[in-house]
Amino acid sequence: MIPIDFTGKTVLVTGGAGFVGSNLVARIVRTGGAVIVLDDLFTGSRDNIDADIPYEFIEGSVTDYDLVRDTMARCDYVAHLAARNIIISTKNPMEDYRSNIGGTLNILMAARETKPTRIVYTSSASIYGNPRILPIAEDETPLTFSPYSVSKLAGENYCYSFYETFFVPAAVVRYSNIYGPKQNPANPYCGVISKFIQSIDHGEKPQIHGDGHQTRDFTYVDDAVEATLSALLSPRAEGMVFNIGTGTETSILDIVQTLGEVMKREIECEHIDRRDIDNIRRRVLNIERIRTRLRWQPRVTIREGLRRTVAWYYASTGKTG
Repeated sequence: MIPIDFTGKTVLVTGGAGFVGSNLVARIVRTGGAVIVLDDLFTGSRDNIDADIPYEFIEGSVTDYDLVRDTMARCDYVAHLAARNIIISTKNPMEDYRSNIGGTLNILMAARETKPTRIVYTSSASIYGNPRILPIAEDETPLTFSPYSVSKLAGENYCYSFYETFFVPAAVVRYSNIYGPKQNPANPYCGVISKFIQSIDHGEKPQIHGDGHQTRDFTYVDDAVEATLSALLSPRAEGMVFNIGTGTETSILDIVQTLGEVMKREIECEHIDRRDIDNIRRRVLNIERIRTRLRWQPRVTIREGLRRTVAWYYASTGKTG
């Protein structure tokens, strides 16, 4: 794997007060880097960033071009995570367009002036829709079923066009169902695993949309962070798109069962109607490209990741489990 070392470098993390972004900030600082966080706090919170971590915070949006340009002028690298998520994007497609597409274009336009060493844009496996072949490789034809997936794919295409036309050193990583510490169940936009943990802890029935046999490639946040930073540091990532996952297909029922074992609880689920978004039956990613090109591979199994996430939940709520 590529050594993660940002000593003497400054990294801009857009969306750095969010779940993945705050974990990314902590990792960069631990390797000696300086971090500037740009976040409008729409879904993020400064509480996500550890209190003992030194960083500069700018409350603002990637839709503000002058702010983006002036901030990027002080940075060596850019990790662009700021985005409206799939729930918000479905509720307000125009806001999705402004933030996810317009904000990404601002980052790339500013890069033409400020010339960072590298930009990594975080996209999503949601761009694949219902795939024809599993595991899903990066060259699978996209099927954009939601405004969110449309905007994330548009951001990817802008990255590639700016790389080819203007030599902007951009790379793309496609996340798949990231989970782990700092994914706060109190946030209405958080992922399903945090919601399951809270429900089980409260003695409630976890609510499962549909029959629960739908699958995803659940990726522990530390693995996603390492992959993102590998792409940020490696020249071999430029102009490329990489799947970030585990290559392991896990059903929703399997997640609940494993959580019951980890939390030592007997669990009875409540099955409710299918969701009106992200109704994908199966998803698992092919990660051979990033394995071979960047020498990255996931380290955390689903059981170990769930164990760590439960431990964080108990610590954050003051409980002992």
